[in-house]
Amino acid sequence: MNIRRQVLLLLTLLTMWTVSTANAAPALQVGSKRFTESYLLGEIVTQTLARQGVTAEHRQGLGNTAILAAALQQGQIDVYPEYTGTIVRELLKRESPADAQAPLESINAWLKPLGLKAGVPLGFNNSYALAMREADAAKLGITTISDLAAKAPALKPGLSHEFLARADGWPALQQAYGLKLQPGNGLDHGLAYQALASGQVDLIDVYTTDAQLARQPVRVLRDDRGFFPRYDAVLLMRATVDDKPLQGLAGRLPEAEMTRLNAAAELDGRPFAEVARGFLQSGSEPAARQGLMARLLAPDLTQLLLQHLALVLASLALAVVVAVPLGVAAHRLPRLAAPVMAVAGLLQTLPSLALLAFLIAAVGRIGFLPALLALFVYALLPIVRNTHAGLQAVSRGLTESALALGLTRGQTLRAVELPLALPTLMAGVKTAAVTNVGTATVAAFVGAGGLGERIVAGLAVNDSTLMLAGALPAAALAVVVQLLFDALERRVAHNGPKQPRDHGA
Repeated sequence: MNIRRQVLLLLTLLTMWTVSTANAAPALQVGSKRFTESYLLGEIVTQTLARQGVTAEHRQGLGNTAILAAALQQGQIDVYPEYTGTIVRELLKRESPADAQAPLESINAWLKPLGLKAGVPLGFNNSYALAMREADAAKLGITTISDLAAKAPALKPGLSHEFLARADGWPALQQAYGLKLQPGNGLDHGLAYQALASGQVDLIDVYTTDAQLARQPVRVLRDDRGFFPRYDAVLLMRATVDDKPLQGLAGRLPEAEMTRLNAAAELDGRPFAEVARGFLQSGSEPAARQGLMARLLAPDLTQLLLQHLALVLASLALAVVVAVPLGVAAHRLPRLAAPVMAVAGLLQTLPSLALLAFLIAAVGRIGFLPALLALFVYALLPIVRNTHAGLQAVSRGLTESALALGLTRGQTLRAVELPLALPTLMAGVKTAAVTNVGTATVAAFVGAGGLGERIVAGLAVNDSTLMLAGALPAAALAVVVQLLFDALERRVAHNGPKQPRDHGA
């Protein structure tokens, strides 16, 4: 089987898989943010729907409030756990203190024009707060946020990225209390307590149901001016979603129970799905902490591998279709070579998360498409560069001889130049493929799935075992792709045309 047939077979199989996935019965899409409690609530909602006979899929760790809300309005997800204070301040942009305490009926009236509704109050309030090491707070005599503002100690904050950007977060809190502290760089919430305990930061933002609060020597500062609104946990959903199958969850999660579940996942290292299942099966025994091999070979491995491969192969195929003609054009028209290489090189230097954010805004959706386009961008440079280099290395004498024999420029390219340049071109495709296997892990940040889901979830709960369960298969996949392309290159070199020595033309 020649290379062209192999590529066509690969693309056909990928297309069939994509079409079969698209034609499957649509499942209710449950979203969640990138922190322990949201992962758990997303699992509880998903498993509750399944118990009620509703097909549901949990798209976990999709990002912050803005991303989840946009995905909800665009129909990419149908429901996700949210908090009333966040809905009022962040989604509805209502700044009045009275609005922040509004009942669910008023919130739903404000949400109606957006095609959304909030329901199924889960039973707990999870407010924001600021926290310090207990020893430091006792030494400085700080118990409230007003004390922090008045005494203005030289502390190093480690605030989460979302808290730094939210309308009900640091900027407004700083103004309300007259805080003179500079926030510094953002810190992922999953790493905050560890950074506080090790002395790398002195002040963090916390959720009042955080698992670590029960086990860490920290002091939560009292919000003595009532800045933070109530953050009662509810389910935010599209107006067309039938919430009857979820009403059994109403009031089932008081704060103590939610804190216990958070601790089971974050501190005891139990999988989100197992913790959720234990909660729904009253009286069931909690699952034991899983080791690396159990996490590595978990049932989701096949699905995550397929998602990862789909991203890599589809982006690679798209890059080949675009980059090879660009490389040919740069070879045929030398004045285009420098601009083409410069643009491809510039695109290669764009930070992956920044590129994903731009593409989400450009295409107006999260998930597979922006991740595919980002990987396509990163695959361009090695393929363009190697296509151009391979064609430049072809003897001018051979090209001129082919033209002298009556071949057209296109025929010469297809019959002589590209076959001789193929080993160099394939080396570029191999580089792009191996690079994209690693880069595809960031796709999890925009809900595109893949092995990055385990890494992102592990980061959210500071679980190195879970992170390794995603990183090791990704590394192994990169090695396998490298070996496959090495074998393909050897076959091309063995079967392909040999370029004769040019004795002068």
